[in-house]
Amino acid sequence: MNTDTGQYRKYMCLICGYIYDEAAGVPDEGLAAGTKWEDVPMNWTCPECGARKEDFEMVQI
Repeated sequence: MNTDTGQYRKYMCLICGYIYDEAAGVPDEGLAAGTKWEDVPMNWTCPECGARKEDFEMVQI
């Protein structure tokens, strides 16, 4: 069980710059707030440009 609350990260699409924020999730895409990046399905794609999950990189904002 992951107990490090408040340790949410952000990931940026290298194609279009879309930011996936673990704290916010993407409810319209079926990813509830608090969904960690490692729990995002491998077949998930960027909601802005359709890039694959592997086209995202963790960023410090």
